[in-house]
Amino acid sequence: MPAKSRFTRLDAFTKTVEDARVRTTSGGIVTIASLLIVLYLVWGEWADYRRVVVLPELIVDKGRGEKMEIHLNISFPRVPCELLSLDVMDVSGEQQTGVMHGVSKVRLAPAAEGGQVIDVKALDLHSQDDVAVHLDPDYCGGCYGANAPPNAIKAGCCNTCEEVREAYASVSWAFGRGENVEQCEREHYGERLDAQRKEGCRIEGGLRVNKVVGNFHIAPGRSFSNGNMHVHDLNNYFESPVAGGHTFTHEIHQLRFGPQLPEEVTKNLGNSMPWTNHHLNPLDATAQATDDPAYNYMYFVKVVSTSYHPLGAPKGLLATLSDPADLIPLGRHGHGDDGSIETHQYSVTSHKRSLGGGSDAAEGHKERLHARGGIPGVFFSYDISPMKVINREERSKSFLGFLTGVCAVIGGTLTVAAAIDRGVYEGATRIKKLHQR
Repeated sequence: MPAKSRFTRLDAFTKTVEDARVRTTSGGIVTIASLLIVLYLVWGEWADYRRVVVLPELIVDKGRGEKMEIHLNISFPRVPCELLSLDVMDVSGEQQTGVMHGVSKVRLAPAAEGGQVIDVKALDLHSQDDVAVHLDPDYCGGCYGANAPPNAIKAGCCNTCEEVREAYASVSWAFGRGENVEQCEREHYGERLDAQRKEGCRIEGGLRVNKVVGNFHIAPGRSFSNGNMHVHDLNNYFESPVAGGHTFTHEIHQLRFGPQLPEEVTKNLGNSMPWTNHHLNPLDATAQATDDPAYNYMYFVKVVSTSYHPLGAPKGLLATLSDPADLIPLGRHGHGDDGSIETHQYSVTSHKRSLGGGSDAAEGHKERLHARGGIPGVFFSYDISPMKVINREERSKSFLGFLTGVCAVIGGTLTVAAAIDRGVYEGATRIKKLHQR
């Protein structure tokens, strides 16, 4: 009993006896209204607690020895696939000319005939389609004074027209239409080229490159090195029987560096964040047109590493990858085991010029003069930013913050309701006394 009396003195919530309490109609209305308000505000607190926000963070990119994927889809309505080659180079000295795993050439019908797809062929130099199965097993084709390519189907031999072309490129010789070359005449290379003259071509697929400054370009003819210069065999491109010749009119349907963010991710990022497809890939749906065969387009791209960490992912800065880059299938690079995504944003500036030189008076820039020479084609030069953007999903508030908000809502609402009820009761009482006088 003494302990009870000791705590009784500390009671801050004094009570009144039941007989001293007065219940009114206005008090009941205020009570119902306050309960509804409490329920509405508590529901708002719960929704705010469940809301996921994306918090951006900017850091210095400390990654080393990483790979990066480039996914492209570009149409050339006035150049046939037989003439196009894709070359990738970077400042680390790695050069992959002609072909790259994961890229396909899509033959397109002439634009006047609708431009529909005719055929799709992967850029695989030695696919089974290139093997002349009808030849004698002991056959060894000559390379016409050039050295046989190191990856020839049969060592020391040039058994296909493609291998002769590669052999010529290795010694910086122009190839032409393959006249008087046994392998090319057997495969009807010249006739096949002429049959495709009016066609277009779409280059689509993915490249995996070193994450260093570099460039890739799509240009006519097989590429080769002449001293310290990277050049292309342009004979077949310029000597075209097609009226108006071939040109590098093109449309970039898509160009991205790294994986595309899923749609649900872009929804979470919201409209206030610069994470729409347009901002992610500013070159998408870009079209350029020219009637000049000797024309060059250059795109200078600044790539910024960007990672997205979903709710619950570890606080680490990089996505957790279970396999080395070389073992990850093309198209899966950058996807972490914890749901994180390592991708890239980029900004771009462009430049175009005629290889004949002259001014840009036609474009409204008479003061801009261009040098003569160069290679016709579409060139993409990319630079890697030293900064990295991390977008991390977080709850807008902690569970403790949610409980604090609920207590504040209940306490504040009931306090205001009590004040309102007291004011209504006092006002009604005074009015009643005035009427009784």
